Amino acid sequence: MADAKTARILFVEYDKALIKEFISHMKSWGDWEYSVAHSPEEALSMASSEPIDVVVTDMDMPGIPWDEWQDQIDKLPFTLPSIMICSNPSVEEVKRALRLGATDYFMKPLEDWDAIRKSLQRCVEISSLRHENQYYRRKLEITNSELSANLEVLRQDQQVGRHVQLRMLPTTPMTIGDLVFNHTVIPSLYLSGDFTDYFLVGQNHVAFFMADVSGHGSSSAFVTVLLKNLFARKRSSFLHESEQTILNPVDILHTANRELLAIDMGKYATMCVGVIELNTRELTYSVAGHLPLPVLVSTDGARYLPGEGSPVGLFEEADYQASSIELPDHFTLALFSDGILEILPPEDLVEKEAYFLEAFATSYERPELLIERLGLNKAHNAPDDIAALFVNGTSGS
Repeated sequence: MADAKTARILFVEYDKALIKEFISHMKSWGDWEYSVAHSPEEALSMASSEPIDVVVTDMDMPGIPWDEWQDQIDKLPFTLPSIMICSNPSVEEVKRALRLGATDYFMKPLEDWDAIRKSLQRCVEISSLRHENQYYRRKLEITNSELSANLEVLRQDQQVGRHVQLRMLPTTPMTIGDLVFNHTVIPSLYLSGDFTDYFLVGQNHVAFFMADVSGHGSSSAFVTVLLKNLFARKRSSFLHESEQTILNPVDILHTANRELLAIDMGKYATMCVGVIELNTRELTYSVAGHLPLPVLVSTDGARYLPGEGSPVGLFEEADYQASSIELPDHFTLALFSDGILEILPPEDLVEKEAYFLEAFATSYERPELLIERLGLNKAHNAPDDIAALFVNGTSGS
């Protein structure tokens, strides 16, 4: 805050005797600095170029249109506290001074110099606070500008990341033998922690998985890259080294668990991994803490495929179980990430799971109705990522 030793006064005054009297008193108050302007135009020029704290103006200067002077002052990018002096003590004159923006008002002849000193100090304090506010406002504007620029860079980075992530997803729809695979991933942010993949392994098997990584954003999306890479490596090992991990859902989950723990990112993922033997239509799958459970829909109705196990990336001693079923001639196998549960109408989890299953039982042959019942047509504003994978079988072997 400015004080008497650093404060600067701008006099708009033609009466040299009055200025001399002011300066005489100011010497006893401290080393106040001052400038003198003899016209509003000169005062504006000084106020725009010099560090002025308070303006002392004489309202009796001849030929000065004070209303125009105030209009000019209003054009300044800042507001200076001002003390106005007048020789005609009247209510109208006081009103005019206040209307012109006076912080204080004194009448000639000036006699109470202690009151004038206090008024000047009060004006300097006001000016100091205004300067501080201007400084912090400018600093805030710079910070906001930098933040906006950084956010734009981050947005662009995330858009690039989202483009890369989309490129990692498989073709949809994809026909493998007499199976048709379709998927969709709806991120709540640019980048998704949900991921799905499916691919042919050798000549007789197709493998698929659904992963729901904890959290959102780039770190969760990075884990989806790791999982994609894991399955790609194990598929390559099968093709070139006859390693069987890719055909064993339990083994692949144990491998994913070890690799997530090893990177120590504090991330885990619920997963469902499956392998279908194309000749026999046998599905072998394993669930790692994933909800909702896979839904199998056929002419016998809709049902959840049972399964349980720990998410990958949480516990070193995780336990996973394999289950096998023979798929019917005509079926739909549906896997969703748990983001779907967030948008279903019921409040209770048990009721949500019942509603989810019932939607498939009554609507799976009418995709548009199923989409509406599950709320997927409005899911782009969902609070969590949503991924969906559909496997449709058209005929038996």
